[in-house]
Amino acid sequence: MSEPVLRVDGLNKAFLGVKAVDDVSFAVMPGEIAGLIGPNGSGKSTTIDCISAFQRADSGQWFVAGQELTRLAPHAIARAGLTRTFQAVRCYDQLSLLENLFCATETTRPVSWRDAYLGTAKLKAHEAKARTRGAELLELVGIARYRDAPAGILSYGQRKLLALAGALMTEPKIILLDEPVAGVNPTMIKLVEQAIRRINQLGIALLIVEHNVEFIMALCGRVIVLDAGRVLAEGPPKIIREDPRVLEAYVGSVPQDLKDAEVHG
Repeated sequence: MSEPVLRVDGLNKAFLGVKAVDDVSFAVMPGEIAGLIGPNGSGKSTTIDCISAFQRADSGQWFVAGQELTRLAPHAIARAGLTRTFQAVRCYDQLSLLENLFCATETTRPVSWRDAYLGTAKLKAHEAKARTRGAELLELVGIARYRDAPAGILSYGQRKLLALAGALMTEPKIILLDEPVAGVNPTMIKLVEQAIRRINQLGIALLIVEHNVEFIMALCGRVIVLDAGRVLAEGPPKIIREDPRVLEAYVGSVPQDLKDAEVHG
């Protein structure tokens, strides 16, 4: 069996003594689209914030393709092959879409301040590569026609697509998506789904945090459910959809016939 592209072991995070993430462990396999769902306050966003080093975990370990990332800074984690998007999308509105994508390579670009100051051949080669890759990624996510336009013209859903392209600029092994369709209209949700599928066809794994459960169930091959900071259930969408524990976590109670089915199943 192949090694997980992402492995999380015993992740813990508390705020003022209240456990937001409680001994969470899971793995994402190469080329997989996995979902991370749960009721409000279940610890989903805190989990990926810790994995990507935007919050400091209290304890635990996590690895990408066998390399431990536990104590690395966000830019070092990106270099190791894990990138992410955020629920609240921010762009440089005055810059073109391509220029926004150039910015996504700043933490991983192989040039020094001296190269930038002198405009060396190394810098020019990096910029040419970034320009080519940026154009290809804008095509991949479906907004290439705006490549030279300022990002300020984009709708909120199109900004989500630009964020996807930005996460791809450093050629990651896995991307963490935080609420990729939150606040997006149904037509754009379909376009985001199509873009994610095209990204996955490149062999890139994705872990998606999302409140839109139907979106997760349609897109992901495996779903991890958190409740009160702990892993409640994990499995294929069909199994998760019918799990009485998951239903109870979301709605607060389970019909008696489902409880009986769980007892006698």
